[in-house]
Amino acid sequence: MTSRQCPALLIAAPASGQGKTTVTAALARLHTRLGRKVRVFKCGPDFLDPMILARASDAPVYQLDLWMVGEEESRRLLWEAAGEADLILIEGVMGLFDGSPSAADLARRFNVPVMAVINGQSMAQTFGAMAVGMATYQSDLPFSGVLANRIGSQRHRDLVRDSLPEWIRWYGALPRDTEVELPSRHLGLVQADELADLDARLDAAADALAASASTELPLPVSFAAPELRNRASRLDGVRIGVARDSAFAFLYQANLDLLSELGAELLFFSPLRDVALPEVDSLYLPGGYPELHLQALAENRAMALAIHAHHEMAKPILAECGGMLYLLDALTDVAGERAPLLGLLPGEARMQKRLAALALQAVTLPEGTLRGHTFHHSLLDSSEEPLARGICPNDKPVAEAVFRRGRLTASYIHFYLPSDPDAAAALLRP
Repeated sequence: MTSRQCPALLIAAPASGQGKTTVTAALARLHTRLGRKVRVFKCGPDFLDPMILARASDAPVYQLDLWMVGEEESRRLLWEAAGEADLILIEGVMGLFDGSPSAADLARRFNVPVMAVINGQSMAQTFGAMAVGMATYQSDLPFSGVLANRIGSQRHRDLVRDSLPEWIRWYGALPRDTEVELPSRHLGLVQADELADLDARLDAAADALAASASTELPLPVSFAAPELRNRASRLDGVRIGVARDSAFAFLYQANLDLLSELGAELLFFSPLRDVALPEVDSLYLPGGYPELHLQALAENRAMALAIHAHHEMAKPILAECGGMLYLLDALTDVAGERAPLLGLLPGEARMQKRLAALALQAVTLPEGTLRGHTFHHSLLDSSEEPLARGICPNDKPVAEAVFRRGRLTASYIHFYLPSDPDAAAALLRP
C-alpha cells in the first residue's frame, strides 16, 4: 500500500467553549455544498459533536486519539479517508495544547496543519497576538491560520483580520448570532436529531464563512499507509441487538463497524418504543440520556420482560453508562423524580448537576484489556462487587467499576471496542 494525499485541517482553539464544533460543522457544510466530499474526525472521546458533524458532512464521523484509538488505527482511518475525500477536517479537543496526548500532539504526529478558532468577542488587535502565540508556542507545530468566531460587525471583522501577520492565513469569521450557535445541555451539545432547525443553522454558518474568506482548499497532506491487520476473533452469524433511540445514542461508529467486520449482524431496536426484542443472540446497551426519558422507560414493561428473559437464557449483554443505569433498580433525575427500571443490576443512581467523573479509562477483564472513557453526572449506590476497575492513563483518581452478573457486563465506561477486538468479540459471543 502507498501513501495518499488529501487537503486537511485540524480545527483547534485556545480553550473549550470557543466554538470548535460550530466552525468545523460550518466548514464541512460549506465545502459539501461546493460539491466536495468531506470526511470529518473528532479528536478524543465524544458522542455529541460527531452527530452534528455527520449531519454537516453527510458522512460518518470517527474518533482520532493517540491513546484510546491508538496511533496505528488513527493512521489507518486517515489513510482510508484520504482515498475518498476532497477535504479532511479534524475537530480538536479542549485547548490546542491541553491534555496528554493533546490535539497538538495529534497534528504533529500526522503533520496536519492547525486552524485555530479564536473567540473574537470583546477583542480587537489582541486577536493577532493570540494567533501568533498559538502558532509559535511549539516550534514544530504545523500551523496554517485562524478563524474568528463571535464577531460583532464587519468593522470588528476587519480589525481582527488586519491584526494578523501575513504568514498566518485568514480562514474567515462567524458572527455572534444565535441562529448560528449550537445549543448545549449538561453533557455537551444537544443531539442532532433534537434540533429541528439544525440544517438552517449549518447553512447560515456556511454562508457567513463563504462571505468572509476564500473557499480555496488548504494544501494536501500526505498520509502514510497503515500496517496490514489480521482479525483473529470472529462473530460470524451472531445477531447483536443494539439499543438506539433518543435515550441510547452514545455509540462510536467504529464500534459498530468492528462488530460488522467481525461478521456480526446488527439489529437496532428502541427500549423507548418497541415492545419486543428482535431475534438476537446478544444485546448492546450504549450510553445516552435515560434520565430524560424515565417514565417512558419505566412504563415499557414489555421491553423490560424481554430483556429479563434474554438475561435468564444466559445470553450476553454489554451495557455502558446510560445503558448500565437502565439495568438498575431505579434512577432519580435532577428534579428528584424517581422511576423503577430493569432491576438486573442491584442499586440505584441519582443524577446531579455537578460532573461526577470525566477521564480516560483502561480496564483489564478476563476477555482482555479495553480502553475507553467515562463522563457522567450520576452517582451510583450499589452493593454489587466489581469484577474489575479502570485505570486512568493521566493519573486522575478515577477507577470506574465494571460489574459482571452471568453474561451481563456493565460499567460507566464507554468502551472503544477496536482497542481490543478479541475482547469485544468474547464479550458479545454467545
